Amino acid sequence: MMTATTRVTVRVPGKINLALRSGARRPDGYHSLATVFQAVSVYDDVHADPGPPGRFDVRVLGESAHRVPSGPDNLAARAARLLASQQARPDAFGCSLTIRKTIPVTGGMAGGSADAAAALVACTALWGLGIDADGLLAIGAELGADVPFCLLGGTAFGQNRGDHLTPVATPGLFHWVLVPSDEGLPTPVVFDRFDELTPGGPGPPEIGPALLDALAAGDPLALGDALVNDLAPAALDLRPDLGRVIETGMAAGALGHVISGSGPTVAFLAADASAAGTLARRLADAKVADAVRAVTGPVPGARVLP
Repeated sequence: MMTATTRVTVRVPGKINLALRSGARRPDGYHSLATVFQAVSVYDDVHADPGPPGRFDVRVLGESAHRVPSGPDNLAARAARLLASQQARPDAFGCSLTIRKTIPVTGGMAGGSADAAAALVACTALWGLGIDADGLLAIGAELGADVPFCLLGGTAFGQNRGDHLTPVATPGLFHWVLVPSDEGLPTPVVFDRFDELTPGGPGPPEIGPALLDALAAGDPLALGDALVNDLAPAALDLRPDLGRVIETGMAAGALGHVISGSGPTVAFLAADASAAGTLARRLADAKVADAVRAVTGPVPGARVLP
């Protein structure tokens, strides 16, 4: 084992779901999903420093840091402990993690999963483990359904819980305007409401060809028409104020919109960088949200910074 003597920093993006189709709740408590993820240019940085063996400390800084657990339940700390536990001498490893957040917390953008993915990459480098990408993906899947995608990045088609991934080629960049919220929507609560709103049970989740064809063609107009999220009615039922956000964004020139994951972040698609800037200004002027961010996607997954 070779351990780095200096800090390792990993930058990891948030994600949006361009499509999210959900089946009924399974006996294991999860829902079978068919989804298309895209990593976008809003990031958390995770710094890993050497720490005493057996200690996995975490400190959270930045936007909404007070809403993120800093103890052993933090998903990044859990990722570091899991990684150490799978080594021949697990008691030889420790670290101190510092998470600097800009990905919205409980916003449907996989902020916690992103931090776990970054911790896996950072601690692999810090501890000199030499685990390959496939190995990290397998470990990530043990932590949460979104962690493998946060490692992979780009655009990908996800099945099962969203953790069985197939990369999707997308030429060029798409331009998005994100409207997050200071008030989160916990994923279990949204899925519970989804079940209540679909008492007969939804059919098998499937992604139609229109969205994948739009991505392959790099066509934002066609993509705007194909964005879909089965959890949107549940999110809107829990947060009716999101309806005004959506109406305002579409009236301001968006090509389409989608609630990301379980929400409440709303992603609006724009034709190009100029249109995204105009849309962001109009949404900010309308004062329908706490913040507005213009971002692009796809971007790479968790990566060590030089």
